[in-house]
Amino acid sequence: MLGEIDKSISVDGRDIRLKVGLLAPQAGGSVLIQSENTAVLVTATRAPAREGIDFLPLIVDYEERLYAAGRIPGGFLRREGRPPERATLTSRLIDRPLRPLFPSWLRDDIQVVATTLSLDERVPPDVLAVTGASIAVMLAKIPFHGPMAAVRVGLIGDDFIINPTYDEVEQGDLDLVVAGSPDGVIMVEAGANQLPEQDIIEAIDFGYEVVRDLIQAQRDMLSELGITVTEEAPTPPEPILENFISERVTDSVKQILTRFELTKPERDQALDEVKATLEATIAELPEDDPIQELVSSDSKALDNTYKSITKKLMRKQIIEEGVRVDGRKLNEVRPISCRTGILPPRVHGSALFQRGLTQVMSVVTLGTPGEAQELDDLHPDEEKRYMHHYNMPPYSVGETKPMRSPGRREIGHGALAERALVPVIPPKEKFPYVIRVVSEVLSSNGSTSMGSVCGSTLALMDAGVPIEKPVSGAAMGLIKEGEEVRILTDIQGIEDFLGDMDFKVAGTDGGITALQMDMKITGLPMNIVSDAINQARPARMHILEKMLAAIDQPRTELSPFAPRLLTIKIDPDLIGLVIGPGGKTIKGITEQTGAKVDIEDDGTVTISAVDGSKAKQARGIIEGMTRKLNAGDVYVGRVTRIIPIGAFVEFLPGKEGMIHISQLADYRVGKVEDEVAIGDEVIVKVREIDSRGRINLTRLGIHPDEAAAARSAVTT
Repeated sequence: MLGEIDKSISVDGRDIRLKVGLLAPQAGGSVLIQSENTAVLVTATRAPAREGIDFLPLIVDYEERLYAAGRIPGGFLRREGRPPERATLTSRLIDRPLRPLFPSWLRDDIQVVATTLSLDERVPPDVLAVTGASIAVMLAKIPFHGPMAAVRVGLIGDDFIINPTYDEVEQGDLDLVVAGSPDGVIMVEAGANQLPEQDIIEAIDFGYEVVRDLIQAQRDMLSELGITVTEEAPTPPEPILENFISERVTDSVKQILTRFELTKPERDQALDEVKATLEATIAELPEDDPIQELVSSDSKALDNTYKSITKKLMRKQIIEEGVRVDGRKLNEVRPISCRTGILPPRVHGSALFQRGLTQVMSVVTLGTPGEAQELDDLHPDEEKRYMHHYNMPPYSVGETKPMRSPGRREIGHGALAERALVPVIPPKEKFPYVIRVVSEVLSSNGSTSMGSVCGSTLALMDAGVPIEKPVSGAAMGLIKEGEEVRILTDIQGIEDFLGDMDFKVAGTDGGITALQMDMKITGLPMNIVSDAINQARPARMHILEKMLAAIDQPRTELSPFAPRLLTIKIDPDLIGLVIGPGGKTIKGITEQTGAKVDIEDDGTVTISAVDGSKAKQARGIIEGMTRKLNAGDVYVGRVTRIIPIGAFVEFLPGKEGMIHISQLADYRVGKVEDEVAIGDEVIVKVREIDSRGRINLTRLGIHPDEAAAARSAVTT
């Protein structure tokens, strides 16, 4: 068992503190990684491989505890339940740079758990968790091509900042996470405010310099602990089966890969036919033949070997001939089709974007401010007014599977598209609607997340959302064999499967708004990362041109079924008046007009109704309730109560005053009932507002012109 170690690493003037040997002693490896008052416990545990597993069963979980921020969970149970979306995204953020660094032969069960135990409102925990995962894995002595580390890079003005605070990220133009290994950059995740490609490249390079320092600090700590991973890769079996299959299928597979006129289903069918012929050949072999024995002992051996040979031949064709399986050049984009208004106007906006065999339909719904998503997690943001959801049903790839709730992949793709579009969404002051976009993947053959970005841009413009600029996106791929590198533009599904990189880049003609890079190899040098980013721009501009041919600016009219919003500002001290005891007044306004009313703490009132006249009616009521009264103002009111000394009149919604019996007429009145009855409409003037806020009214001294103006205001 390791002794307790407490080590500090200085990163751009801020210490990252590592505590090893203090917590979770039965985990394979554990570290408490802390910066200021944010502390994350990261553990890594390994279990022996299970029978029949032919992949790495890695599980990465990020857990949030609300006690970390001194909060008690909401809901009936008052305990944490299903992970919030941001926790799922953080799990993916840890997984993506971690997974490629495990050796390809490893089949053991591995679980990495990161738990935020304390949260400083200044320091985000996610990048600490990524670096902590690397340390925990190596402390557990799990074979790993590390160390690995991650940092966040922000941009305020012209200055890059390492691990910016929440406020600095909010104020700046960049939120970029870069993770790296000794071999280079292995993961990038970023949102940007339309930054030029060169700024993004410099930010990644700037971050990777710090990543290298963190890698060296981990090496130093492991050296102090005397930890080395000595486990060697198992000796691979003789490639008898691979050689047998290769000799019999190579020529046929090559012919199929050069028949560029084939569609994806046709190519898949042709490859399946070659495989079926191979299976028939093997079936005819004697039972004691070594090939027959290998296939019989491992049900997946033939299938996996055939896929491996096909993958090698595809990669070789791209490296040596510069030709892809569909005949495209390396920098060529598939055919594009764009349509808007694909659904009836009952939905508020819709569009269909198709690139090759990838087809995405995006649908926009406009909602009221009260429909913003409340966030119950450790992040300082309390609500979200732009939501982007992504669905990929099994029929999109021609499969039959049970339909489940969104998984990590769906959540991640939706978040990427959301991040790409947030920089161009109009501010609340200009467009107060809450916006939800749902991207339905109807057919998938690579780059559905970027298809979601493009389709959603079209749908937003179709809905009349005044976005700042349209956004397009492209996914870049990579084939690397030794020193030979080929970057692929607009990768399709088979190229994602056979390639070494999936690099998604989204942005406007002014710059990048989001990017996400994932690797299947152990890292890339900066020059290749730079080339991939630069090669994406002409692809994005080509796609954008096709999009603008379908719709070149947001529509000027909203769908007739979209709610109409009116916004007014009231004195915050009058919020209670509008809401009323137990919400009685505001509910009454809704029942009377059919409009929905949302009030914010600063006094902003948003009124919504599909029928604009109902929204105006509700606005008039609220303006009347909150209007500042002055002596001499004249109103039309209605008698609500009668007492011996006078009559009460409601002259504005929620505002009532009393006419003293002496002010009912210019002669002596014996009984109030002789002059007015409950329900009578009367013209009244504000005589005075006493020190207790009581409103005294009169019917005397009202000029005919004042009375006419009051009646006209009611009619209006």
